[in-house]
Amino acid sequence: MPLDPALRDKILASVEAGFAEQIAFTQELIRFPSLRGQEHTCQDFVFRALKDRGFTMDRFAMDRAAIAAHPGGAPFSDTHSDAPIVVGIHHPRTETGCSLILQAHVDVVPTGPVDQWTHAPFDPVIEGDWMYGRGSADMKAGAGANFYCLDALKRIGLQPAATLYLESVVEEESTGNGALMTHLRGYRADAALIPEPEYEMLARANAGVLWFQFEVRGVPVHVREMGTGANAIDAAYRVVAALRKLEEEFNAEKAGREHFEDQPHPINLNIGKIEGGDWASSVPCWCRVDCRVGLYPGVTAEETAKRIEDCIRTASRADAFLANNPPKVTFNGFWAEGYVLAPGSEAEAVLGRAHEAALGAPLKSFMTAAYLDTRVHALYDKIPALCYGPMGENIHAFDERVSLASLKRITGSMALFVAEWCGVEAVNG
Repeated sequence: MPLDPALRDKILASVEAGFAEQIAFTQELIRFPSLRGQEHTCQDFVFRALKDRGFTMDRFAMDRAAIAAHPGGAPFSDTHSDAPIVVGIHHPRTETGCSLILQAHVDVVPTGPVDQWTHAPFDPVIEGDWMYGRGSADMKAGAGANFYCLDALKRIGLQPAATLYLESVVEEESTGNGALMTHLRGYRADAALIPEPEYEMLARANAGVLWFQFEVRGVPVHVREMGTGANAIDAAYRVVAALRKLEEEFNAEKAGREHFEDQPHPINLNIGKIEGGDWASSVPCWCRVDCRVGLYPGVTAEETAKRIEDCIRTASRADAFLANNPPKVTFNGFWAEGYVLAPGSEAEAVLGRAHEAALGAPLKSFMTAAYLDTRVHALYDKIPALCYGPMGENIHAFDERVSLASLKRITGSMALFVAEWCGVEAVNG
């Protein structure tokens, strides 16, 4: 049932009243340089914040064997995070509403050269409407909103009248194994909401993601005899050229795929990292290339991995050097299928009403070619998985930033959503 207008206005006023505190909390989150494998202190901070609010706490490690056995589990590598997953559990006195997962990730991507940032990457400077910092938009603003949409209810003496799980995960930027681990741990609800920086829209569809690495070995010689050696870096470029042709094939397959066929280039192959050689005056004998490629919903990572291996094998057979020295291919990160959020769920209708009340405009949806942890809840929990959040800029780039006005609007919308979806009861009834 839609919220009473008086209660709606009271909730939005409470979000406004707590917003300065929310900003300070978000700044604290940003100050943690929670790069992959370095999220422990940030997760400790989240744990304490949840415990202080009275949540029942669960903190647990990744179950490597369980993840490996799951079709959506990504391979572990030497750089896989061992930081814990943190879940706060709210149980109402009387279960009258629909249960909910609120989830966010605290891991952030590397900063790149610090001298190309206007401000230090982990210094959450505010200029005008913008809060800067690595992870400010992706997605510590959303992580803070998960707390403060609930705090807004508590401030006026209310709490969700349904079980609610507030989940803080890692590995979102590299494998998706953190969110998958919450599923394997057994957490289930009637819907999930993840406030990624989605430009105040709902992600209707998203691409899956596959990470892989190929390594070429060459023959080292002094550059004066370069013609007698084999340059592994040059050979790697030839493999990349073959992969670019495969990328063209993937994009030609967009025809007939809803949400993707109208996009000019829905599947992106990124050559994300290249390492090779040991000495400028020696022909390099090794080169490793790390890549990321998207997948259409309904296409499995296994199917795409086979096409990548076949592409590299075929290109190698046609290459005078690589035919006898085929590259080694390793899948070392994301192994995730995409999804489409079917319209018409009650959860989406409730979010639509909350959005319109808080922002004054109908909720729009869009397709994103990025990975989203909502795939876990959409594909494996088979529940409405709502990815929806504030305006951000320069995500994964220099001077990442989030709009504070947008964050306040989204927090208000989230508070209204929780109040209607879960229902509310008095904190001390």
